[in-house]
Amino acid sequence: MLITFARSILLYIIILIVMRLMGKREISQLQPFELVIAILIADLSAVPMSDTGIPIQNGIVPILGLLFMHLIISVLNMKSLKMRAIICGKPSIVIYRGKIKEEELRKERLTINELEERLRGLNIFNLGDVEYAILETSGQLTVIPKPNKRNTIPEDFNIEPEYEGISYDLVIDGIVMEKNLKELGKDYNWLKKEVRKI
Repeated sequence: MLITFARSILLYIIILIVMRLMGKREISQLQPFELVIAILIADLSAVPMSDTGIPIQNGIVPILGLLFMHLIISVLNMKSLKMRAIICGKPSIVIYRGKIKEEELRKERLTINELEERLRGLNIFNLGDVEYAILETSGQLTVIPKPNKRNTIPEDFNIEPEYEGISYDLVIDGIVMEKNLKELGKDYNWLKKEVRKI
């Protein structure tokens, strides 16, 4: 029982390290090769985690092999446009200048109903409001509404808003973030004075 517990912790740590080395991406934005690797890692870790008769390296070595493959594919993906097209595919324009491209929908095995469902998920309830819709390689739908249906921005009214920059956390869980204070050109004494004003 204790051995299974220790093996589970070890495999968890290794998988966590491997997933961190694979990069930051939302699950919904995984490319097909990344999804395959994630599924295989889960499968490879399950058996040695529960069956103490199987040497733990039988799970660790293939997981490291998958990480190695992922790193190679990622480098190829970054360096070569042709390899990127083969590995990840290309985005498909499913609505072009307000017209549905039925050929692209068929090619992507996407029905009109599924397209409408995805549009509703983006708060677009009328196909006539869409100028372009692009099915990304991750499977997400990107939409450019028609000009008269787009949200207004200050530029539309010739307004130049003041620059706001980015906000910095200065205290988290009672700990002063010294690095963030330095980024702002401030120090601990300034922070104390600001807190007293509240």
